[in-house]
Amino acid sequence: MIKSHNLEKRLRRAKRTRKKIKGTPLRPRLVVVRSLKHIYAIAMDDEIGKVITSASSVSKEAGKEGKTKKERASIVGEIIAKKLIEKGINTVVFDRHGYKYHGRVKELAEGARKAGLKF
Repeated sequence: MIKSHNLEKRLRRAKRTRKKIKGTPLRPRLVVVRSLKHIYAIAMDDEIGKVITSASSVSKEAGKEGKTKKERASIVGEIIAKKLIEKGINTVVFDRHGYKYHGRVKELAEGARKAGLKF
């Protein structure tokens, strides 16, 4: 399968970032994955390679009617923050997965901060 030039560049950026940041049980890595329609947030503990919790715009909690993709991204950020705070985790390492900190990725991060999560 031939990868597009933009995809290769994004994956290279993601790999470079992943070298520098590591998720721990007390401070997991918050990974953002974006598709054309949806956005996903995953909290990872890299020491044991497990997912702590996740949230996405596909879930019923995020809702779909009358909301833009940016609004849903903000809601996903709030949902993941609430789930992590319930588990006793207040701080995370933000991994934008090679995406620019702009648009939906930024909205997700701001939504999580608004709900009380610290980066």
